[in-house]
Amino acid sequence: MKILTPLLAGLSLGFQISVVSAQAPKNAEPAAAPAAAASAEAEAWNAVREATKPPLPPSEWNDRKPTEAEYAAFRKRMGEAAAAAADQAKAFAAKYPDSKRLDEAKEIRLSMLQAAVQLGVDDRKEELAELGGSAPSPRPSGDAFEAKMQAAMAAAMKLQSQGMEAMLLEFEKGVREVLKEFPDRPEAYGALLQIAEGLGGDKAAAIAKEVAAADGPPELKAMATAILKKQEMLGQPLDIQFTAIDGRDVSIAKLKGKVVLVDFWATWCGPCVAELPNVKAAYDKLNPKGFEIIGISFDQDKESLESFVKKKSMAWPQFFDGEGWKNQFGQRFGIQGIPTMWLVDKQGKLRDLNARENLAEKVEKLLAEK
Repeated sequence: MKILTPLLAGLSLGFQISVVSAQAPKNAEPAAAPAAAASAEAEAWNAVREATKPPLPPSEWNDRKPTEAEYAAFRKRMGEAAAAAADQAKAFAAKYPDSKRLDEAKEIRLSMLQAAVQLGVDDRKEELAELGGSAPSPRPSGDAFEAKMQAAMAAAMKLQSQGMEAMLLEFEKGVREVLKEFPDRPEAYGALLQIAEGLGGDKAAAIAKEVAAADGPPELKAMATAILKKQEMLGQPLDIQFTAIDGRDVSIAKLKGKVVLVDFWATWCGPCVAELPNVKAAYDKLNPKGFEIIGISFDQDKESLESFVKKKSMAWPQFFDGEGWKNQFGQRFGIQGIPTMWLVDKQGKLRDLNARENLAEKVEKLLAEK
């Protein structure tokens, strides 16, 4: 459940779009430094980063609707986690006032406090107000919105045997019904954008245009714009060239005749590492037939990247510039979450923005093209 489970987490938590998400944490891992002080700061920042990761709901909720008591307990736990993350960011800012991460730490503290208050941690309202933040609008009694979103999720889960596309389309239908009753809830539009990312193609473009035109938060409009930009790239030549960490000159233009997977990833990204066995299996099977991989690393520590690549026997070239989420290809292509996997056909044209699902089958289909 690579799409729906993160959605369930986000809806259950009530986190705003601006809050660090499970897929694309803004606060990426810091670069390592040799000095002891810098190393301590890096460790402290890593603790902040870890604190902002929202725990997922129990896995059994994929198969059954939680009771009201279970749901209330989970929301309470999530509110406490958000408050603790805010405290972690506050402590970091106090201990490292000259850090280059100071502004980001302040942003994290504010967004985590907003999330905590939204989740019912009322004793943090005063602290939030002191920082210039505002508490979310009161929710309906019993939170009818979330109940209806959970019902839409449950309906989608029932189609699991029919595949991801069927579930996403069913979930979209449910979300649209919820929007008729709650047209001002940005979480629902955020859900539509995640559905768009999962579906891809013309459907994704249509949803993104709809959200971009809606009266929603800037974060949602930015996400919608990024989706549209990527959809417009489909069928067009993909210009990627760089010198890899092992010295190889890499250029998609020079790989015509090959099918190429462009893998946006990082060693610190759990889902990326979990996906690696599938990627390696496809590579081992299909590389002799003309399948290549290009890694675009969002790491900031080159030695860690090199060590990981060697340990995992990753034979394909890796791009690295040490800029994390601000790396040149991530910025150019609007990558907002990793792992992101794209497929380029033998003509050098971008053909698939969602290569994670059925990777080997998709590669084989492109290899069979003239």
